[in-house]
Amino acid sequence: AFGEHVIGEEVEEAMKLACDKHGASVTEFTIAPFVSSNEGKSYHEWFVEMEKVPDDITAFVEDLDYNLQQKNSYYNDLVSGKILSPLHLTLLQKNAFIDYMRQEGKLGGQNKVARLSNDRKIADKLLAFTQKPSEAAL
Repeated sequence: AFGEHVIGEEVEEAMKLACDKHGASVTEFTIAPFVSSNEGKSYHEWFVEMEKVPDDITAFVEDLDYNLQQKNSYYNDLVSGKILSPLHLTLLQKNAFIDYMRQEGKLGGQNKVARLSNDRKIADKLLAFTQKPSEAAL
């Protein structure tokens, strides 16, 4: 969405490295652009359903962003050049992706949520499944 050419393999490896380092476990995730229309910078928003949330979610997000920057030099240039903000992570409640797919009438083995999107069609619907602060264990 921002000319950074991020691919699925890069985001999956970045997530795996962060999970391994922080003892986290992810059920499913998807990424969408957040395009700022005001003074704030745009960023990648990661919608993540976790089986095991890391003890330090802030450090996890920082490592996740660092890992992606190491995997993708274009993304690194945009973040280090302060064109994009580092990624944001939105924690989703348990079964968020299953519930979302059911709501869309696409629940089943042949249907998957896209890992990467160039728009917010999926992201905006997933916002309904955001964890409440008491559920997030932050």
